[in-house]
Amino acid sequence: MFEAKLKSVQCLSMAGLHHMAYKEWGAADNPNVLVCVHGVTRVSDDFDAMARALAADYRVICPDVVGRGRSGRLRNPQLYVIPQYVSDMVTLLARVLANNERQSVDWFGTSMGGLIGLGLASLPGNPIGRLILNDIGPSLEAPALQRIGDYIGQDLRFPTFEEGARFVRDVSLTFGPHTEAEWHKLAADVLRQDQDGMWVRHYDMGLAQPFRAATPESVAADQAMLWASYDAITCPTLLIRGGESDLLSRATAEIMTQRGPRATLVEVPGVGHAPTFVHDDQIAIVKQFLLNK
Repeated sequence: MFEAKLKSVQCLSMAGLHHMAYKEWGAADNPNVLVCVHGVTRVSDDFDAMARALAADYRVICPDVVGRGRSGRLRNPQLYVIPQYVSDMVTLLARVLANNERQSVDWFGTSMGGLIGLGLASLPGNPIGRLILNDIGPSLEAPALQRIGDYIGQDLRFPTFEEGARFVRDVSLTFGPHTEAEWHKLAADVLRQDQDGMWVRHYDMGLAQPFRAATPESVAADQAMLWASYDAITCPTLLIRGGESDLLSRATAEIMTQRGPRATLVEVPGVGHAPTFVHDDQIAIVKQFLLNK
């Protein structure tokens, strides 16, 4: 049974230094590296099942994006944006690939983690060999963004773990069917007990500030930039869409198969935003793309 090692790397923002924690699975000398990056309110632990399934073939790196989980917080919450996250990942990859002759990685990104990978893969000389975008694209549906923004900014406290877990489950029903044990883990990964004994979510409430500062004009400009970045990607790309996703429309997904890297599209039925990849049938989609080259 493979188990993760907990590590961290020091990163830089305009507000100063911060640390980014990450989990590392598999052999440290394996030249095949897979980076898995979570969604906006999730953590590296989301990938435990998939990392175990791939650890014999890959050195799997799963960071907690700054402001979440075991990572540090930014002094200026306006810096909780994709360019800062891309910069942090470049620092992480410099550490991970320091003694790796291959100097390339494959990338799996869920939602926000996919946007980080999209941004990185668009840069000249980037190290991404194969890219998987999990239920994310350059065009984002406004109602879903509003839903996520409202959810992020709620500073909730729960007297018991069970109440917190019930909340996490209620707001995560779009993840699709899961067992009671799987729902328990999905909640345990993102709930922490504070000094007063209350159960709170794991992230900096400042994450909501860039969402609140968004305007229709800034959203349109961001989407234009994301499409330009997508069109610059040249590596093989797999796009996974939850069949009932309210964030990535089927129309956008189809367009993504026709421009830029011309992504291969796979839909996961009975799931919204976003597939969790804790189940064997979903993990098999990743194995097929990454290992059957």
